Amino acid sequence: YGLITRELDGIDSSYRSAMSVQSSLAMGAIYMYGSEEQKQKYLPKMAKGELVGCFGLTEPDHGSDAGSLVTRAKYDSKTKTYKLTGSKTWITNSPIADVLIVWAKNDEDIVRGFIVERAQVKKGLDTPKINGKFSLRASATGMILLDDVVIPEDNILPNVEGMRGPFGCLNNARFGIAWGVLGAAESCLRIARQYTLDRKQFGKPLASNQLIQKKLADMMTEISLGLQACLQLGRLKDQGLAAPEMVSMMKRNSCGKALEIARVARDMLGGNGVSDEYHVIRHVMNLEAVNTYEGTHDIHALILGRA
Repeated sequence: YGLITRELDGIDSSYRSAMSVQSSLAMGAIYMYGSEEQKQKYLPKMAKGELVGCFGLTEPDHGSDAGSLVTRAKYDSKTKTYKLTGSKTWITNSPIADVLIVWAKNDEDIVRGFIVERAQVKKGLDTPKINGKFSLRASATGMILLDDVVIPEDNILPNVEGMRGPFGCLNNARFGIAWGVLGAAESCLRIARQYTLDRKQFGKPLASNQLIQKKLADMMTEISLGLQACLQLGRLKDQGLAAPEMVSMMKRNSCGKALEIARVARDMLGGNGVSDEYHVIRHVMNLEAVNTYEGTHDIHALILGRA
């Protein structure tokens, strides 16, 4: 999984983000917390790409403080349905999603996960696209607006309660991000290396200058160290020994280092660094967003501080 995200991010973080949401978050929620009937109904088609999923946790007024979410799920015992009301924002895939995983508080004020199947909803559901982004421009990012959306009681995820539900999914996605952003950093390194080999100033290639060589060496070192750490984390994860704090450490480290590498690469290209011909600035802008979502750089520092 990590190797796949690394390859996708090397092209564009939007592609990895779409895959990550589909697999780790939407399919992951159903796989970990869903009933056997839900798994049989949704997972095969989602795995084939016949159904697109999204993951609704973040709200307009509740980002890092996700536990204070205000989206409600009111149960009607007569019709055996839930009525969902609230809004989610910055949701990858929401404008095109067929299956929406929505986290809401029930009548007992407990956070539960719900499957909102677009084809089942008769009214009250809107998923407008968020326009005007300078980052992750290839990603379909939007909102989830729920106005008394009625879903059958069978659409609740039965095997989890509370915030450990969404956090369990996010932990898997963060693992993929830790790998993925290093792919974006590798892309920036390759572009910067080739550019400084080709670009001549003062009668010689830029890459012949020791200052440039040091920057390239530092970039390569940080990428190599990050990949080795991600590999070890993956091995621990396969053995069931990876603590959530380990994932936070790697998500934070990889995102921070990748963004720094992309910025240095942009600087090494001079004025051409902001041109879409070389793509480095696209990676810079994407990594700015990835450094924020699924746990900001500072939030992961707090998680590590409490560990």
